Amino acid sequence: MISSIRTISLALLVAAGSSCQESTETEETMLFNGKDLSGWQIYGTEKWYVEDGLLVSESGPDKEYGYLGTDEAFKNFELTLDFKQEADGNSGVFFRSTVEGTTVSGWQVEVAPPGLHTGGIYESYGRGWLIQPENERALKFGDWNTMKIRVHDDHVVTWLNGEEMVNITDQKIGEGEGGIALQIHDGGGIKVYWKDIRIKNLD
Repeated sequence: MISSIRTISLALLVAAGSSCQESTETEETMLFNGKDLSGWQIYGTEKWYVEDGLLVSESGPDKEYGYLGTDEAFKNFELTLDFKQEADGNSGVFFRSTVEGTTVSGWQVEVAPPGLHTGGIYESYGRGWLIQPENERALKFGDWNTMKIRVHDDHVVTWLNGEEMVNITDQKIGEGEGGIALQIHDGGGIKVYWKDIRIKNLD
């Protein structure tokens, strides 16, 4: 009898664990569908388009700042995406951000050429660099990279190809509101590819 109870209890625990795993997996949402820019809005005159299932950001003739922002705002989340830089490759991933014209308010996780602090956090039109990575060897320039950004209340952690880049707690970030936005830096000559952009809500 005791053996039967133990067997039933074990089965219930396994089922519960399986259910929790399925629930966690379903929380992740694809932000880019690989076909078009549904769910996103273009800011500025720089180029954002889909080619062979990839999202492409490219400098236009005006060589100004450009942004592609989500229609939806996200407060607490874990964002994962893949990027590959071509040419200059100076870009970034903004979070809890708003864009007016080509003026962005919020925080950027840097995407840049080697030695220019990919994975660090920069506050645009504010305090500037909040934190830079101590070691930047994880970046594979010209190849695909996986970036993960975890934002929960006032705490932000970034990873690049599985290596933790920065870990920061900041009151002002905790008070921020807004969406996700990808950047094209000004100056021209920039081209960055993106894919597998997915987000998990932590609220």
